[in-house]
Amino acid sequence: MTGTAARYLYLTRHGEASADESELTDAGRRQAALLGERLRGVPLAAVHHGPLARAEQTARLVGDQLDGVPLRVSDAAGDYIPYLPAREELPPETADAMLGFLGGFPAEAREQGPALAAEAVARFTGPVAGDEPRHELLVTHNFLVGWLVRAALDAPNWRWMGINHANAALTVIRYAPGRPPSILLFNDTGHLPTELRWTGFPPELHV
Repeated sequence: MTGTAARYLYLTRHGEASADESELTDAGRRQAALLGERLRGVPLAAVHHGPLARAEQTARLVGDQLDGVPLRVSDAAGDYIPYLPAREELPPETADAMLGFLGGFPAEAREQGPALAAEAVARFTGPVAGDEPRHELLVTHNFLVGWLVRAALDAPNWRWMGINHANAALTVIRYAPGRPPSILLFNDTGHLPTELRWTGFPPELHV
């Protein structure tokens, strides 16, 4: 009888992108290469990535530092709004700002997001069938990282907002049979020099 084993999900946000988001910047390419170097020796079964160029390029540059790990594109790893909260779910003092922020995104990102987020949870989280632990890397975007961390903590659905992830930082979640998910590492930038940390965020978030 086949049992279940732990899944180790390594999460990263793509490297820094150009202003039009069509490609990585030089800094973004360096971030991706350094992340790949950090992950050498991790027994990754696959590198999953979203379909947008900045995620695909990051995955490829990470993969260049690894030994034959397959790259797999997935719409569920893309850039979308995973959950659109109702006003009454949100803290009253910030509800207007939060809903205004979300309203600035294309309707497609809001409408298709929940189904894609559900697919991401089904595909990338939870223990795996078999007797061997599985290690996988997911190269994605800030919103999905926040959603998966929120899900691991069983926090309210709206709480994916405010979980910020730096470009090419590393988060690791362990899904073990019979146990709640464990966040082993969150937003770790130890593999990046100071000038490559927190790119794209305002100075008050640079920690």
